[in-house]
Amino acid sequence: MIAVFSIFLLSLLVITAGAVIRASNLFVAVMLMGIFSLLIAVNFFLLDAADVALTEAAVGAGISTVLFLGALSVLDGAEKPRFSGRKTALVSILIAGLAMGYATLYEPSFGDPSAPAHQHLTPWFMQTTAEQVDIPNVITAILGSFRGYDTLGEVFVVLVAGIGVLFLLGNQSGAQPNSARASSESLKHYLIPRMVGRLLIPFIILFGLYVQFHGEYGPGGGFQAGALIAAGMILYTLLEGQDRALAVLTPKFLRVLMASGALLYAGVGVVGLLKGGYFLDYSVLAENPVTAQQIGIITIELGVGMTVTGVLLSIFHAFAARGKQA
Repeated sequence: MIAVFSIFLLSLLVITAGAVIRASNLFVAVMLMGIFSLLIAVNFFLLDAADVALTEAAVGAGISTVLFLGALSVLDGAEKPRFSGRKTALVSILIAGLAMGYATLYEPSFGDPSAPAHQHLTPWFMQTTAEQVDIPNVITAILGSFRGYDTLGEVFVVLVAGIGVLFLLGNQSGAQPNSARASSESLKHYLIPRMVGRLLIPFIILFGLYVQFHGEYGPGGGFQAGALIAAGMILYTLLEGQDRALAVLTPKFLRVLMASGALLYAGVGVVGLLKGGYFLDYSVLAENPVTAQQIGIITIELGVGMTVTGVLLSIFHAFAARGKQA
């Protein structure tokens, strides 16, 4: 049954992707991409990748759609027709698709216990995590501890990307919008969306905090929590207006938040060096190495959540402020 449903989902993904390519109305294309992200999130849940599914649903279907709509506010609603290069693009896509299809013929079957990853890496991680980290979620241990350097790089990539977007948009997040205009452009005059949104926002933020501080026991972590909290605040902005949202979380606070999260992550590594260990070696943070690993993972995940929340909200407010000036 799951296989049949997976094939059905794959068919919907192909149809949706084709519709996005064919859509000349940019608003329609954005809505279709949101649907595509939701379908991908469902597919991740079927693959038991709940943490990735949460991120895809919050960022892909939620925040990205809002940011695309913000970009559309300063662009034309229709795509300008282009007639050159279509054949070259079609040939390139066909060649790349055939190459990827040919490469998959030599991959192990999904869930094959004899696959190389299940023969070497998986048993080692399962055994080492229980001995050295002692948390139920092996994925969190891998991303936060064993693969800490890579995750730190991802956090700084998010930070630098956010700074780059703010520079491109002229750092409009620091501009305070006109209260009357911001109020008229919000959804506060629509009773049903406002009432439903007010009921949902506390639960969204509460769930984001749960994902943040429960990531070592279940699916989640800083990336997912940051996206969920940012989604809740973006919904608050859409319902109450940008002036109210910026009064709660000011642009200066958001900039400090996005930088402090990355510095907190790197600071954990520096503390490890000062205590005589290696960079991002959490085992020296406390007398008990296992407890020290848990403290380190919780701290760096908090830094990840802070940076992701600050970057996403800063970019959203920058788009919103630019749309008001257009």
